[in-house]
Amino acid sequence: MTEGRELPASDATRKRHSVRIVVRTLIILVVLGVIGFAPRFWRERQLRATVHEVESSARVVTVALPARASPASDLVLPGSIQAVQETAIYARVDGYLKRRLVNIGDRVRSGDILAEIDTPELDQQFYQAKAALAQAVSALEQARAALRTNLERWRTMKGRDLVAQQDVDDRQVLVKSGQADVDAGQANVAAAEANVTANKANLERLANLQSFQNIRAPFAGVITVRNVDNGALIGAGSSTNTQPLFRMAQTDSLRIFVNVPQAYVASIAPGLKTEVAVREFPQKHFIAQVANLAGALDPVTRTMLTEVRMTNEGELLRPGTYADVKFQLTRKEPPLIVPASALIFRSGQPRVATVVGANKVRFQIVQLGRDYGASIEVVDGLSEKDRLLIAPPDDLQDGDTVRVTETRTGKNGEKN
Repeated sequence: MTEGRELPASDATRKRHSVRIVVRTLIILVVLGVIGFAPRFWRERQLRATVHEVESSARVVTVALPARASPASDLVLPGSIQAVQETAIYARVDGYLKRRLVNIGDRVRSGDILAEIDTPELDQQFYQAKAALAQAVSALEQARAALRTNLERWRTMKGRDLVAQQDVDDRQVLVKSGQADVDAGQANVAAAEANVTANKANLERLANLQSFQNIRAPFAGVITVRNVDNGALIGAGSSTNTQPLFRMAQTDSLRIFVNVPQAYVASIAPGLKTEVAVREFPQKHFIAQVANLAGALDPVTRTMLTEVRMTNEGELLRPGTYADVKFQLTRKEPPLIVPASALIFRSGQPRVATVVGANKVRFQIVQLGRDYGASIEVVDGLSEKDRLLIAPPDDLQDGDTVRVTETRTGKNGEKN
């Protein structure tokens, strides 16, 4: 076989036939591929077009991530300054005001006489009780004398052998032991002694009432109210129809009652230092501390009544003054802070709109804490990973699709 020799005709025919078969097979495969891929391609194109159309029509919104508040925070609560002790002073006896010794604003010491009351009826009752006591004492002496006379008569009769010695001994024993139900004379003595005791008790009661003719200060303080003048008719007691003579307050120490919200109750304890600010003294801050806690929250306001006490140095402050009490707290689990514009107030509890999954809107109920104005604390209902809608539209519904622009909330609620 030499070079350049042509193939036989039969071989060339078979080769062309093979080529045609391969070409036809490729054409068939291409056609089948086009037939199978075209519908799928068309569906995907329609789907992309639909998604693009939905995205184009979806609302463009801004979202923010909640931020954790700082553990250290200042809590300022309003309160009214009160005296550590304040009381209304009433009369214990009826009469007329004989003399008034103090006026409003006067400072008194404990035990000082504030006023004197003239009590003619009480004085007459005292003299009558004193006379009744003297009469009872005289009756007792008469009963004892009668008993002694009776005993001597028995002894005389015994000396003349008119009675037996045993009867005389029995009568002496009865007198010494005081068994009043055995002898009529001893019964009279016991009755007279009881009468004397009763009259002594009544006399002491009236004497104690006479001691209330002088109205005295129960503690050191200042007179804040005076309701009587000399000659006024005074009624005893503290009924609704009886007006107090004076009101006085102890102002060297003061107290303030504030209502602490539930979110901060765990950080409040007796002994915690606070600062008290009064508008009349803008450059001065008064140091106070927590004295007592109510121990239970008000079920309506969810706050705990807390008493703060302070020393009134120089007595600059007055009871009834409005004040702001600042607590410097350290919270173990600080709440989240969100922009105020993210909150939705419709019917029911406050909510926020979050973006989840494929940019779908979901509403969540939250529990609010402290309001900073531009931002608000959320104590429950959110996590740090939730994306919040800022200023959500009023007609936004749960499940709507939105287009998102990411932002982030700073530590104090500012946007970065």
